[in-house]
Amino acid sequence: MEKLIQAFVGILPKKLQDIYYKYEEKWMYLLFGGLTTVVSIVTKLLFFWIVPGEPKWETTAGVVFSWICAVTFAFFTNKKYVFKNETKGKKEFFKVFVSFYGARIATLVMEWLIFFIFCDLLHISRTIITFASQVIIFIANYVLSKLFVFKKKDDAKSNG
Repeated sequence: MEKLIQAFVGILPKKLQDIYYKYEEKWMYLLFGGLTTVVSIVTKLLFFWIVPGEPKWETTAGVVFSWICAVTFAFFTNKKYVFKNETKGKKEFFKVFVSFYGARIATLVMEWLIFFIFCDLLHISRTIITFASQVIIFIANYVLSKLFVFKKKDDAKSNG
């Protein structure tokens, strides 16, 4: 994947390459965050299609199912490609893993509340809310990952 990205960047004009390298982390987050959003949307809509109906448990179950799929995808891509996080041993890996999933619980609750309010209470289309909620979730996930989960060790030492 890294070679594919580098090959693509290599064919860009020099000015665009400079912009890419200056903001590489943000570009990579946009790419993999976008792919994570696709995973979230597709798995949620697939769930709603397979489990038709309007009961509240189906909305909640669909959000949770898509969250598990998207967060699992996001963890591995964010760790490797976006924040380039290296862990030494199982203990350190597990700490980052738990931290990532813990941070994502906040956005799961946020997303569940959005769906509860707009779908279950206000009866707005689940499809529309699926797409609209992703913008808020996308930004919140980057902030949580950047500030808490994949914080660079140099940043942690200077702040603590």
